[in-house]
Amino acid sequence: MKNLHEKLKKVNYKKVKFKITKTQHLLVKVKINGVKGNFILDTGASNSCIGFEGITTFQLKAQDSKTKASGAGATGMLTQMALNNKIKLGNWKHSGFELVIFDLSHVNDALSQYKVKPVHGIIGADVLMKGKGIIDYFNHCLYLK
Repeated sequence: MKNLHEKLKKVNYKKVKFKITKTQHLLVKVKINGVKGNFILDTGASNSCIGFEGITTFQLKAQDSKTKASGAGATGMLTQMALNNKIKLGNWKHSGFELVIFDLSHVNDALSQYKVKPVHGIIGADVLMKGKGIIDYFNHCLYLK
């Protein structure tokens, strides 16, 4: 029997490696609009997000949003949206992608307490669903199609 990687490669899945932090978060390298960043892969986050400080770094065209964000113990946070972005994880890429922009300081404050480097954002279920994501925890790989 062939291994998972070989089977998924045959059906055009791309392999994306991730690291597991001391806090048990899955850390993945992502390019947004051609700029590299560190992101948490979060199956529980409905949308992929980026911190306000990433607007310039990742060349986002931010626009106001009426949506309030909540998560990781914080609720009712003001957000902005950035439409039509290019996202790339490993060799998997997608354009026309929406990102929620909000204050990530509560996430990075929690990470810093464990001496884990801050992240630029969160890759959520929107990417996982778009890419028909399969997570191989044992081998620290995400597969996207």
